[in-house]
Amino acid sequence: MYRPPAFREDRLNVMHDLIRKHPLAMLVTGGEHGLMANLIPFEIDPDGSPNGTLRAHLAKANEQVAALQAGAEAMIIFQGPNTYVTPSWYATKREHGKVVPTWNYVVVQAWGTPHVEDGAEWLRRQIGSLTRTQEAGRAQPWAVEDAPENFIAGQIKGIIGIEIPISRIEGKWKVSQNRGEADRTGVADGLRQEGPEAEAMARIVDERGKLGGN
Repeated sequence: MYRPPAFREDRLNVMHDLIRKHPLAMLVTGGEHGLMANLIPFEIDPDGSPNGTLRAHLAKANEQVAALQAGAEAMIIFQGPNTYVTPSWYATKREHGKVVPTWNYVVVQAWGTPHVEDGAEWLRRQIGSLTRTQEAGRAQPWAVEDAPENFIAGQIKGIIGIEIPISRIEGKWKVSQNRGEADRTGVADGLRQEGPEAEAMARIVDERGKLGGN
């Protein structure tokens, strides 16, 4: 991934935090039938390996399973907040006009060799853990145990699990760190006028500006 110094993120805890907040990732593999990609929700175990371990499950009928079973390296892409940035928000537009649009985004890419897991006990733990994480904070959280046991057992027969110790991980926070303070302030203020979806990016622009792009 192209990572100019201003946008580079190498802190493991920061990248793991993005994975927790944005668990739906693009799982990319290459195999006999070429490149394949599927959106899969992942969990991160920070202690599973030096860079962390990713765990997930997918349908046995998914054609990507063959590539995963072959043991080739996989790439997993986690996309955080992203938004278009208009040059109209830059203070420098009013000074000299030499500005162009851009796109702000946050992304983490991880690589590793998948291990396929098909044991019912492993799969039950994984779906239980994923469900508890996503249901946490709800007034009446749903649990796997709320469904009939024979129904869950039948569902488990239709999936396989994957565990991916991360061999390499890279982060990129492209959030206006390459602009001066006045331009960054203009971007953050402009984003807040765009509505709730852009508010997350506005906060990141402010936070990274205070860190000096680190």
